[in-house]
Amino acid sequence: MSFSSTPARLTLLALLSATTVYCFYRSRRLKLLELSTNANPNPRSNGEPAVSIKRGKLFFVSQTGTSKTLARQLHDLLNSNGLSFELVDLKSYEPEDLAKESLVLIIASTWEDGKPPAGAEFFANWLAESADDFRVGSLLLSKCRFAVFGVGSRGYGDSFNAVARDFSRRLRGLGGNEILPIGEGDVDGGALDGVFEEWSREIVKALKVSGLENGISVEQSFNGGIGDDFYSDEDDDNEDDMESVVVDLEDIAGKAPFRKLGGATAETNGKLSNGPKEMVTPVIRANLEKQGYKILGSHSGVKICRWTKSQLRGRGGCYKHSFYGIESHRCMEATPSLACANKCVFCWRHHTNPVGKSWQWKMDDALEIVNSALDQHKKMIKQMKGVPGVTQERLAEGLSPRHCALSLVGEPIMYPEINTLVDELHTRRISTFLVTNAQFPDKIKMLKPITQLYVSVDAATKESLKAVDRPLFGDFWERFTDSLTALRDKHQRTVYRLTLVKGWNTEELDAYFELFSLGQPDFVEIKGVTYCGSSATSKLTMENVPWHADVKAFSEAIALKSKGEYEVACEHAHSCCVLLAKTDKFKVNGQWFTWIDYEKFHDLVSNSKTVASGKSFDSTDYMAATPLWAVYGAEEGGFDPVQARYRKERNHRPKP
Repeated sequence: MSFSSTPARLTLLALLSATTVYCFYRSRRLKLLELSTNANPNPRSNGEPAVSIKRGKLFFVSQTGTSKTLARQLHDLLNSNGLSFELVDLKSYEPEDLAKESLVLIIASTWEDGKPPAGAEFFANWLAESADDFRVGSLLLSKCRFAVFGVGSRGYGDSFNAVARDFSRRLRGLGGNEILPIGEGDVDGGALDGVFEEWSREIVKALKVSGLENGISVEQSFNGGIGDDFYSDEDDDNEDDMESVVVDLEDIAGKAPFRKLGGATAETNGKLSNGPKEMVTPVIRANLEKQGYKILGSHSGVKICRWTKSQLRGRGGCYKHSFYGIESHRCMEATPSLACANKCVFCWRHHTNPVGKSWQWKMDDALEIVNSALDQHKKMIKQMKGVPGVTQERLAEGLSPRHCALSLVGEPIMYPEINTLVDELHTRRISTFLVTNAQFPDKIKMLKPITQLYVSVDAATKESLKAVDRPLFGDFWERFTDSLTALRDKHQRTVYRLTLVKGWNTEELDAYFELFSLGQPDFVEIKGVTYCGSSATSKLTMENVPWHADVKAFSEAIALKSKGEYEVACEHAHSCCVLLAKTDKFKVNGQWFTWIDYEKFHDLVSNSKTVASGKSFDSTDYMAATPLWAVYGAEEGGFDPVQARYRKERNHRPKP
């Protein structure tokens, strides 16, 4: 054949093209095989199918950061065992890609009402819709192996780890192969770290046994070579951009390093094998202490209040000084129970404390708690020596506390020996101001006389109380109203404490007034919510904080509704707080008697044979006259003129 002819030229061109394509294919195939051999130095050579390489995914679903921290810990453990995973926030993941995955680990938290955090709602909805859609089929994830660990609070009953359980069920419904039973961690049970560590070790063991080599997932490929499903094992650039872990109050669960479990204190299902667990875990203790808390024993705490420091320096006392005459620099703020039955949206401790419906922890002796609290409080007072404004006289007075505010955090009356603890304080002639969150009416009924007993009234309707307090109890409203009613039978001073949150509970004036008839309190404290900064656990902003003028307007309106039964008696403008008082008891000949004769109270307690209801004396027996500067409408606005007013300079940046 002559190569000058057109057909011959076309034939030669086709031959050369085919040769070029074949050479390129061989070169590419050899390169891929070389990469495969490097990634897997022990390739199968006995005629078994070749392997394809695919990196596993480690997802986290987090609201406060706890699940993210746990995922980081697991990621480090996997890497240290030669198991390479990509750490991914589920909110940035495309659910449609799940069918392409061969190995998935999920650390999932449960948020309000058993729902996932906002960032994971799209994934959760997609998973539920796919599992329920017959068109998708039950083999969508048949090539995917998975395991799920849940982070939740057992105090919420049936919704405990609902998100993790739902993920596990849905993934199995789509054909996924669960390599390990779901792990369930309880952030409030004190055993989250131990349970997660045990689950993590089992994950590593399961992955090694199931054929993971050098951090890759091994898949069977029967096409005689490495096909189009090859994935490189390069490091993900996003991994280096993950936020650094900052241990903060909002986020103290799951921060402990991995540690060995064993011996008499090994944890099983969140409980200590040698008896009741401690309320405060070592991790929580360490982080709270960094924030200035002094943890007493296994479940109590004490912390110096900023108003204690302020009055030590002669710069003014708190609202209780204006309303009731306490000496702020001689007041100790403490609690015998860091646990609570609510997770209020305005919690000024950002939900750092455990929650529970009943006492389920190791219990410390009441005498030891009081002694330890006083010792730690005095040590903190001594640290004020030499601070500008602190005189030797005030420092000496501060070292002899005369008041105890049992309201630091948590629910004090959950402590089974609360009456014994109160007796220990009264024996030392230390007055008691106890605050309860209105979920334990039987405990209120059993209380011995308290100098002043508070009940938090955070909302006036069942719906708003659930939204604001986020209670654990299903019958929270009945418990709330029963708690208010229990106040009516108390003969010592009783107080409703209202915290106003704009946009949440400030529009319920009529409903609030209807609650007055249940407990018939001596006083009603109305205070604007204190903004404690942004937090993943709280939706509040500065827009939710009322002005003092708003609090005054609300107080005047509710007093007007009482038709003279209550009047506005005092105010403390600095604290954005106003006091209503019963006129028939505490307004004598036109003068207010909201202050307390503390020495008289202690005499009454020690000299009378009181029973739990305290019938032997009542609130009018130890009242004292209110100074004019503390009365509502006074020019001082509740600021003690003996103190020196100090105003901080504000140098906020202007809004853009």
